Amino acid sequence: MPLPQLRIYNRQKQHSIPLPWLRRIGKAALPACLAVVKSPDAPLVSLPEIEITLVDDADIARVHGDFLDDPTPTDVITFHHGEILISADTALRQGREHGQSLDHETALYLVHGLLHLAGWDDHEESEARAMAQLQAGILRAALASLA
Repeated sequence: MPLPQLRIYNRQKQHSIPLPWLRRIGKAALPACLAVVKSPDAPLVSLPEIEITLVDDADIARVHGDFLDDPTPTDVITFHHGEILISADTALRQGREHGQSLDHETALYLVHGLLHLAGWDDHEESEARAMAQLQAGILRAALASLA
């Protein structure tokens, strides 16, 4: 089965994030995300393309309000049709809180979105913990593969 194509767009102007590097991280993480698909009907299994768009907090808050009835900024929103929105503002803020760079936090959010497409959910605390461990391991391996 061919891997989905990754299309990455930058729709925010505040932060400089290296899109070619982020694309390489995504490509390196895709096989691991496919390996942990939770069900055969998970979107990641059949998507020909995944669109990742970097936005600011205002844009992600608008989408969060429109689609999830919560008009506050969030880190990542994933749509099952293959669209992942990542807030660069939130990545910077939360990266600082966790001692990570903007680039690292953005790459973590990319893996998080891919795992949502693989059927993973983080609504329950135990699921969120399992997903966080998995995404950290996948990101670590993807980063190591680029070194």
